[in-house]
Amino acid sequence: MFTSLRKLSLAALMAGLFSASAWAGDLVVNYDGSDPAPKKAFEAVIAKFQEANPDIKVKWNTFDHEGYKTSIRNFLTADPPDVAAWYAANRMAPFVKAGLFEDVSDVWEKEGLNDSMASAAGAMTIDGKKWGVPYTYYQWGVYYRKDIFEKLGIAVPKTWDELLAASAKLKENDITPFAVGTKQTWTTGGWFDYLNLRTNGYEVHRDLTSGKIKYTDPRIQKTFDNWDALLKPGYFLKDHASFTWQDALAPMVQGKAAMYLMGNFAVAPLREAGLTDAQLGFFQFPEITAGVEKAEDAPIDTFHIPAKAKNKDDARKFLAFLASPDTQTMVNKELGQLPINKNAQVGDDVFLKAGFEMLSNTKQLAQFYDRDADAEMAKAGMDGFQEFMIKPERRKEILERLDKVQEKVNAKASN
Repeated sequence: MFTSLRKLSLAALMAGLFSASAWAGDLVVNYDGSDPAPKKAFEAVIAKFQEANPDIKVKWNTFDHEGYKTSIRNFLTADPPDVAAWYAANRMAPFVKAGLFEDVSDVWEKEGLNDSMASAAGAMTIDGKKWGVPYTYYQWGVYYRKDIFEKLGIAVPKTWDELLAASAKLKENDITPFAVGTKQTWTTGGWFDYLNLRTNGYEVHRDLTSGKIKYTDPRIQKTFDNWDALLKPGYFLKDHASFTWQDALAPMVQGKAAMYLMGNFAVAPLREAGLTDAQLGFFQFPEITAGVEKAEDAPIDTFHIPAKAKNKDDARKFLAFLASPDTQTMVNKELGQLPINKNAQVGDDVFLKAGFEMLSNTKQLAQFYDRDADAEMAKAGMDGFQEFMIKPERRKEILERLDKVQEKVNAKASN
């Protein structure tokens, strides 16, 4: 009897030590959005999910965005939740290769996501399998002063030659064609991405950022030739390395610069600074090499099921719920971003509508240079791009240096 009681007490004690995810019907979700807007958005998601699934109790753990990046590998290995927030493409690759994420191709098949989320399918695929579900992204493109273009009789450029001609006309009228602030070097990653995607296409860009081809490759040299065509005539803001991306908004507002290659998050501060929608427009980065399909930068946020999750059945229900048009409409309305499900709805905002249409008709999405490339390579690359924009005559030395960094990164990855 005493022995039986001891066993019972020990069993009860051990049960109390298990996390809530150990029990059927409990779902543990780790999320990296502690800022007000994402936190509010996902509180609504959880409430709707629990309303639709009253038998499932969600335990919602919200982390600081930067802290989450350093802790995710630890908790995926030691104490995995049932669902974890992360990012697409190369950012998820290390966890896939380490066996820390679950294959969820079955969710994509069952929910018809290969059609409704076709634009993001490639970014979620490794070795022919899907490893998570995307829920939000936002467009990059060229924001421009419509009123200045109209005053000078400049049409929206559709080709590289038209973009160069527009830039020349703006320069002739003492208006800097492109605002840019490269004090934060990630802005140069956007320029490199678009010039390379339009010059060489998505596959070459993907192979470069995954370390399969060199920066001194003739195809990448052509990308820098095209960059030179903007740098040498002085089509960027002077002293751009002393400006943050926010600082570079001022010349746009003042009418001293006419275009800005940037993500849609630039719209709110431009409006707050006084630009109206009658003055501000948006266009897709023009074609450079004829016949190259237009891929876009559209950083994708995702959710995944850890390989060691305890409640994978309910985790799959959560991913399916998150992928639905209604949920994606709701969460992105709160985030001020774009749903990935093409059957979702966007609000009346003119720039969100333009981005949704553009991305819904895009088959190839890059995740931005510092997400697509290895972290060490990305830092070296963006530092090099900034140096090139300041001193384009140093191209040879810069690209050879980037090749050496890439060789070092590749060697580490193979060990």
